[in-house]
Parts: sequence; C-alpha cells; structure tokens
Amino acid sequence: MKHIFLNLKRFDITKEYGGVNSLAELPEWASYIIKNTQEGLKKYRKEEVEFIHFFPEAHLMNAVEALEKDSPVMIGSQGVYREDAAVGGNFGAFTTNRTASVVKVMGCGATLIGHCEERNDKKGVLKKAGIWDPIAVNGLLNEEILCAQAAGLKVLYCIGESAKEQERWKEVLGEQLETGLKGVDKKGVVIGYEPIWSIGPGKTPAGKEYITEIARFIKEKTGGMDVVYGGGLKADNAKMLASIEEIDGGLIALTHFSENIGFYPEEYLEIVHLYLGEQGGEGE
Repeated sequence: MKHIFLNLKRFDITKEYGGVNSLAELPEWASYIIKNTQEGLKKYRKEEVEFIHFFPEAHLMNAVEALEKDSPVMIGSQGVYREDAAVGGNFGAFTTNRTASVVKVMGCGATLIGHCEERNDKKGVLKKAGIWDPIAVNGLLNEEILCAQAAGLKVLYCIGESAKEQERWKEVLGEQLETGLKGVDKKGVVIGYEPIWSIGPGKTPAGKEYITEIARFIKEKTGGMDVVYGGGLKADNAKMLASIEEIDGGLIALTHFSENIGFYPEEYLEIVHLYLGEQGGEGE
C-alpha cells in the first residue's frame, strides 16, 4: 500500500494577511481543494494507494461535506489532544483543545501527530520552563496517538532529526519511535520521516542514499512499518523517492516554491502522478 498525505498547514491565510491562499474565500477554501483533487485521484486503485488530506480544524466539516460518495480522499485533522471525553469522566473541559472523539464525529478518518512544527511548539513550551527533555515530548505525542487510536483514527506519526542531532540520528529517531509508539497498535500507524535539517529555503535536500538508510533503520526498528518521506514530496524529487523501495509514499505541503508561492490542486495532482506514475492502474 502506498500513502500520499497532504498537509495543508495554514495555507488558508490569504495573501492580504501574509499567507499564500489565492484559491478561494475562507468558507469555500476546503471544498475547493477537495473538488479539485478527488476526481483526479480516482484513476488510482483504492486498495493500492490511499490519499489523506489534513486540514486545519475550521475546515474539517466543509472538507468532509465536499467528498463524493466514491471519493478516494480521506479527511484528517492536524493533531488531537492527549486526553478525551469519557462516559463517567471528563465530559468536555477541553477549551482550545481538539479531542480525537470530536475529530472522528466530524467525519475524519485520520490525524497527523508529531509533525516537526508540533514538536517545536512542545519543545518551546518546555524551554520556557528551563526544561530540555525530548523524551517528555515523545511521551506527550504517544498519549495523542493512543487517544487517536481509541477513537478509531489512523495516524501519521512524524519523526525527524535537526541539524544539531544529525550526527546521532539513530539515537534521536530510535527514541522517537520507542517512546512514541509505546503501547500503540502499529497496524494503524504510518511513519513520516522529516529530515528537519534539510527542510526550508537555502538548505540542502536529503539525498537518496541518506533517505534509504533512514527508511531501512525505521523498518528494522519497527518491524516493517510503512514509511513515507515527510521532508516534502515535490515535483523535483518525486521520481527519486519513487525509486526507493523502502519508501511507501510521501507528505505534500506547498506545491509552488517561487513567485506565487502556495498550494495549487493541479500541481498536487502532477506531483502524485510523477510519484505513482501508472502504478495502481485505472480505478473502477
């Protein structure tokens, strides 16, 4: 099974306010993306490739409502809280937090946990208290995964090493996997590998040999879990990533990186085609 994930971050912010959204007004933004991607993905067989779009919370229900009955797209949230409501327990004291049960009821089938931006936020909060404890961050993410699975959600769990951590990447990634996946049903999780040191303008992208080595390590460490490349599946690396046997898909975010920077559905579909080619054949 191949996995193509789309993380739409806060690409809903219009250019007027410093964002990259030139697709649609806010109320129609999610439905515009769904309507302009789902048809083009129908040619791939559902049993051979899955497509999950992760939206900010404000757009989840609009995205779900835009799905056709035979849509190949699943909607996912950009994370869940580490606690949830329960009969006889907490019935809703979660101000500002998004629980897994609510995400499920909204119509989502998956969630994104441990993205480098989420990890940085958690690390930043701890740093304010004078604490540097990566294991604590991994433990919080583990609680999120467990809540997501209890609600019946699939999980994309992201791991990665920074520039300072690169020389000891085995230790860093090994800890993220060991603590993050403790007590987790691995069949419901896909690992997203983010080489944080190579992501962003002016940075050197990770090469094929490096990515292959990391993917092999993850599969050995996890007993063969599916691994996708989370450093950004793009038009210029799609064919290279497709040639790596140990990589089972990718995470797409921006599709255009110069001039009119942003996410564009037609470019997304082209990236998918470059990666999958005719793999999976024509859908029914």
